[in-house]
Amino acid sequence: MGVGEGDSTKPEPESNDGHRHQEEDEDDDDVEGEEEEGVSESRTGMALGLSAKVKGQRQRQQPPEWAVVQQVSEKLVSGSLQWKIEAAREIRKLVRKSPSSAKTRSRLGAAGVVQPLVFMLSSSNPDARHSSLLALLNLAVRNERNKVKIVTAGAIPPLVELLKTENSSIRELATAAILTLSAAAPNKPIIAASGAAPLLVQILNSGSNSTDLLDAGAVSPLINLLKECKKYSKFAEKATALLEILSNSEEGRTAISVADGGILTLVETVEDGSLVSTQHAVGTLLSLCLSCRDKYRELILKEGAIPGLLRLTVEGTAEAQDRARLLLDLLRDSPPERRLASSVLEKIVYDIAERVDGVDKAAETAKRLLQDMVQRSMEQSLNCIQHRAASCNPSVIPST
Repeated sequence: MGVGEGDSTKPEPESNDGHRHQEEDEDDDDVEGEEEEGVSESRTGMALGLSAKVKGQRQRQQPPEWAVVQQVSEKLVSGSLQWKIEAAREIRKLVRKSPSSAKTRSRLGAAGVVQPLVFMLSSSNPDARHSSLLALLNLAVRNERNKVKIVTAGAIPPLVELLKTENSSIRELATAAILTLSAAAPNKPIIAASGAAPLLVQILNSGSNSTDLLDAGAVSPLINLLKECKKYSKFAEKATALLEILSNSEEGRTAISVADGGILTLVETVEDGSLVSTQHAVGTLLSLCLSCRDKYRELILKEGAIPGLLRLTVEGTAEAQDRARLLLDLLRDSPPERRLASSVLEKIVYDIAERVDGVDKAAETAKRLLQDMVQRSMEQSLNCIQHRAASCNPSVIPST
């Protein structure tokens, strides 16, 4: 049995593992002070010899990938610039091709590759900047510890400078890197104080950023940025477009649902956004509900989505209207065969308006009637919320 693998409740004989016995002696002496003093030099020598032997065996038993990780680390720390570039590219390959990318990210982070990669961000060599950005992105994705290490190593200032570069590829990678790093809570105040937000807004407004560089880690910063901006702005349109794309994966949907105010922010965008941002926002909510109605229905209803969706069936783009109708059907509690489609509701309202005000004014009257229905629905939702809040108040316990 190897060193450290024994069960502490079942000590092994001294002759089988002298080193382990020595460790137990030291621990017992520290805690209880009841062990006999002194260990013979011969026993100590045997224990140290066995320890060195076991350590050597462990080193030889390390997986082949660990040796590659060590080589990459050495190149980054002490190699030439070209070696550093090759090592950075090797990191990306290691992560992407590894059967266990999570373990590989952790091993690389522990091997000391982060700091030299961060130094490369300030290099005058475009290849060095590009390769280090890709390597850092691959280390940061789905690894909170590496995210924090990268920011602690000083990555944000050079990343902010790279947001200003004219090289679109570098700019996109820097954008993806900051959004990904923002997902870690300890990094948020550092990034907020860096002046990155206005540059991110400008880049996202340009519509040039490549969405395939983003992962679910970008959801939280996008939601936070969407909270702060005007819902009808161009930035809101770009942010909701990215969120809709990210909602196509299970990781993205989960990130949206657990983000602080994630669903509420989308509901607010449906209510106050431009034609484009409302279409993307309702598309994101629809993606959630289509993936698992039972999981997301109550979360969306709880944020008061119905009034905005009803209005969207009248005022949105054709695509947004279709999405809103489908989402309303999914949010209704009745089974599918008993649901009244929104289009049927609109037809009924239009027919009534036509009979009351004639063909010329039917559309305007129908719109006004539907808006009235929305208003009453909002009032009803507010009453329900107030009723639930009142029922949740703890009962008054009379004093004794």
